[in-house]
Amino acid sequence: MTPAGPAGPAGPPMRVVLADPILDRFRAELTSGGADGHDWEFLAGRPDSEVAAGVLGADVLVASRVTEAMAAAGRGLRLVHVTGAGLDRIALDALPPGTAVCNTFHHGRSIAEHVVMAALMLSRRVRRAERLLRQGRWESVAVDPGIALGDTLAGRTVGVIGLGAIGGEVARMAAALGMRVRAVRRDPAAPLPAGVRPDRVEGNGGLPALLAESDLVVVTVPLTESTAGMVGAAELALMRPGALLVNVSRGPIVDEDALYDALAGGRIGGAALDVWWGHPKDGTGSRGYTRPFDTLDNVVMTPHHSGHTVETFAGRAAEIAGNIARLAEGRPLVNVVRAAA
Repeated sequence: MTPAGPAGPAGPPMRVVLADPILDRFRAELTSGGADGHDWEFLAGRPDSEVAAGVLGADVLVASRVTEAMAAAGRGLRLVHVTGAGLDRIALDALPPGTAVCNTFHHGRSIAEHVVMAALMLSRRVRRAERLLRQGRWESVAVDPGIALGDTLAGRTVGVIGLGAIGGEVARMAAALGMRVRAVRRDPAAPLPAGVRPDRVEGNGGLPALLAESDLVVVTVPLTESTAGMVGAAELALMRPGALLVNVSRGPIVDEDALYDALAGGRIGGAALDVWWGHPKDGTGSRGYTRPFDTLDNVVMTPHHSGHTVETFAGRAAEIAGNIARLAEGRPLVNVVRAAA
């Protein structure tokens, strides 16, 4: 028998507020699959004060950022659904105890592809070669015997800091490229992600050895009190000369001054930074960094968009819609990071 399609919400319609500008592009996916029929209010791009006012009387808030004012206004919220994995921009302690909080992922594959792309750009010195070619200068080993040859990724060692949704995909993809994979994680005895078989997995105490033995270090841990400043001057000094660092997690996990000094001084080979130490809300003003990383040829810079693919956000929208339907129907939610008291 073919199951019947969605027939709207079970029970009274809920009031749902969306305040995420990226997910706003996926309204059709969000309002389908059992999440249709609710009273949706789309406030993406509005000032925080308007979002806080809009949350009054809402049952569900879908957002990547929740201020204390929004939390205070949402005394009747049954669910805050974060539109990504990170919780560092969510005022969890300000939310009422009856509010459940869920997050969502679907970005692992997209970010892992970005890591591979950035690592290859650094290994092949793409940024410098492209800049010079745009200026009319052909820099190549074919015309200049002093130019260093590039490196392949196969046969090299990648050290993954964190082995969650992103780290697992990085490990899986790196192994497929012929790289040796080692990782550190908070609980080394936890089950490995499906299909991931690193050469070595250790607790965070194994970080010094990982840094010393890796050609490519990829930071994927979430930002917490214990991970802020996890990679500082002492840790960077352990890395091999010529080793590469890719940060796709959060900027403050790596010390900004120490990283710039290591890159500018040639202590490490290069870095790919998709995350920064600040985050301009509207894309202007703060660049996200204070040291002149933009002057260095051994840095690949992107504006926190390594996971920004259709696949990532379509998957998130569908999962959020599913959780809204579960809430309306009284079924257990998925990806619960804080249950309602």
